[in-house]
Amino acid sequence: TAIRALIKKLVAAEKPSKPLSDSKIAQLLAEQGIKVARRTIAKYRESLSIPPSNQRKSLI
Repeated sequence: TAIRALIKKLVAAEKPSKPLSDSKIAQLLAEQGIKVARRTIAKYRESLSIPPSNQRKSLI
């Protein structure tokens, strides 16, 4: 869906040292007029095989 594509795009553009949380992704989408619950973001993120923010964090 379009929301999954937006989530994928946001995660691809995030800073490796400070990845976006599901809550922050929901907030960014809400600013674009797309109201989605954090749990829905988590479900879509998992379906895209994207790990949670604490596992995407790079210390480099």
